[in-house]
Amino acid sequence: MDYRNIGYSNIRLPENDKDYTYKYDYRANTFPEEVFIHEFLHTLERNAKEYGYEVPALHDSSRYGYQSEPFIRLKNWYQDYMNQEIEYQGKKIGLPAEIYTIKPVKTSNFEFSHTIDAFEEPDNIIEEIQVIFGRVISLFQNNRENVVEQ
Repeated sequence: MDYRNIGYSNIRLPENDKDYTYKYDYRANTFPEEVFIHEFLHTLERNAKEYGYEVPALHDSSRYGYQSEPFIRLKNWYQDYMNQEIEYQGKKIGLPAEIYTIKPVKTSNFEFSHTIDAFEEPDNIIEEIQVIFGRVISLFQNNRENVVEQ
């Protein structure tokens, strides 16, 4: 989104702790970082266009034969988009490699940046269990704090 010639990305996080949309879960969602990558790619898409590169529109995945898949959604599209590996009319298209090394045309686009917490994916079942126990402990601590305040 542009507002007064400044680029913004808006990512809405669920307020419900039971919502796993943005959390790694090997049974339901192995690509929770998708929304962050998607919004970041909009920035690179815009930068590429401002430098005069022709790049496919980020939202045109189905036009190039990509479909959202269970568990990984559009991960393959984003990988090919980022690596200029999209097959189209006998050529490979996507973001040019140079776009990762050049500054935005308007550096003021990043004047109002905001740091976010990173989500770490569990590497194995033990880490998955540790995450679950951590959530349970956190839930009990929050409930206890709410009771004490009342």
